[in-house]
Amino acid sequence: MDTASESYLSVTAKAYDARASDYVAFVQGGLSSQPFDHSVLTAFAGLVRQGGAAPVADLGCGPGYIAGHLRDMGLEVFGVDLSASLIEYARRLYPDLQFSVGSMAALPAGDGTLGGIVSWYSLIHTPPAEIPAYLAEFHRLLEPGGHLLLAFFESEGRPVVSFDHAVTAAYRWPIDGLAEMADTVGFREVGRMMRKPVDGERFERGRLILRKV
Repeated sequence: MDTASESYLSVTAKAYDARASDYVAFVQGGLSSQPFDHSVLTAFAGLVRQGGAAPVADLGCGPGYIAGHLRDMGLEVFGVDLSASLIEYARRLYPDLQFSVGSMAALPAGDGTLGGIVSWYSLIHTPPAEIPAYLAEFHRLLEPGGHLLLAFFESEGRPVVSFDHAVTAAYRWPIDGLAEMADTVGFREVGRMMRKPVDGERFERGRLILRKV
C-alpha cells in the first residue's frame, strides 16, 4: 500500500474514531426498520451455509451490528475495522464475537480460508482507483465458491461520484460498473438489489452478491 493509501486509511480511521458515538447511535436498530436489507443478508447467509462451515468476515464492521446479525443466522463470523473506537463498541456490544483493528486491504489470513465476506458500506471511502485491489484481496481470501456481499450508495445512472458523507470523503458507484469490476478479478454476480431512499436518506442503495469462481 503506497503513502497516499496509508494517508487515506489514517484519515478514515481518525474520522470514525472522532465520530464513533454518533455513528453507533445512527446505525442502531437500522436493520429492524429495513426489510430489504434484512432480506439481502438472509440470502447471503443462506448461500454461505450451502457452501459449508468456513468462517465469514465482516470487513469494515463498525460497531458489529452486521456481524451480530449474521451470527444470529447461524454463521461463524468475525469483524475487522480501521477504527479502534468502533472496535471497542463492537467488543462491548457482542462480547461473544471476535473483533480486531485492521485494514480490509491486507488481512493476515490465508488464501481461500473464508466462506463469505461482507463489505457493508465499507468500500465507500476507498478511492476509486484502489477498488480493484480490494476486490482482488477479497477474492484471495474466499474459498472457491465463496460469496461476497457489497452494500454501497448507488450513483443512479452516473459514473462514480464523490459526495459529502457525514464522516469523511466518500463515493457513490453505478451498480453495473461495480459488478463489471468484480467480474474482472474473478467474481460472478449471483444477485443484486436496489432500493430507493427512505425518510432521512439521500441516495439509492445498491447491494451485490458475488461468487468467487
